[in-house]
Amino acid sequence: MRSLFWGLIAVLLLAGLTPLIERWLPPGYDPFAPLSIDDPPTVVTRFKLSRLAGDPDGCLAVLERAREAQWISFSLPGDSSGQCPLSSPVRVQGFGSVALSSSFLASCPLALSSAMFVAQVAIPEAQSRLDSPLARIDHLGSYACRNVYHREQGRLSEHATADALDVSGFRLGDGRELAVLRGWGRDDEAGAFLHTLFERSCSYFGNSIGPDYNAAHANHFHLGMRGFGICR
Repeated sequence: MRSLFWGLIAVLLLAGLTPLIERWLPPGYDPFAPLSIDDPPTVVTRFKLSRLAGDPDGCLAVLERAREAQWISFSLPGDSSGQCPLSSPVRVQGFGSVALSSSFLASCPLALSSAMFVAQVAIPEAQSRLDSPLARIDHLGSYACRNVYHREQGRLSEHATADALDVSGFRLGDGRELAVLRGWGRDDEAGAFLHTLFERSCSYFGNSIGPDYNAAHANHFHLGMRGFGICR
């Protein structure tokens, strides 16, 4: 009975302090506020993004706000069946003014995380570091019904649920092409740009795997939703 009493007191105190806590918390740190596309990539933001995996309607509502802000263009192809079925997938067609080498199929959380990463990191970094707008993102695909590393046995890859995108390079408005395979080891602004984008991607995705991890990722950044801030 005593524990119930103190539990009730704790709940009442929390309820009374919540308005004060919310007033002083900066954007991206308020666990009580719904996710905003402008939120910085804090631990709280990543937690909110991970929760949207189980809330397709809520995720799509946030993604619609990203579309209204012209951060992303997409269509809804509908559920698919088969060996690797997809529920509520999104076909990403572009990120605002940034084109894609081709559209790609994504889970809603992957589409949303990608839109936030491109708008908050890739676009401003290209302009500030390389003095040119980001024009296009090249990729090797997203959805593929297969196991990790194409092994015959083992767990399914994130690609089997459209929860990962393999980015192979970036193209600028002035015509420059920055391929991960050729640019990762360069000691210049282009190489620094690629390293910066990879390092900052770790805050937007559950896992980011790049060329330093193994030879299988020498030519791309694997940006996936599994895990929580894994950066390799």
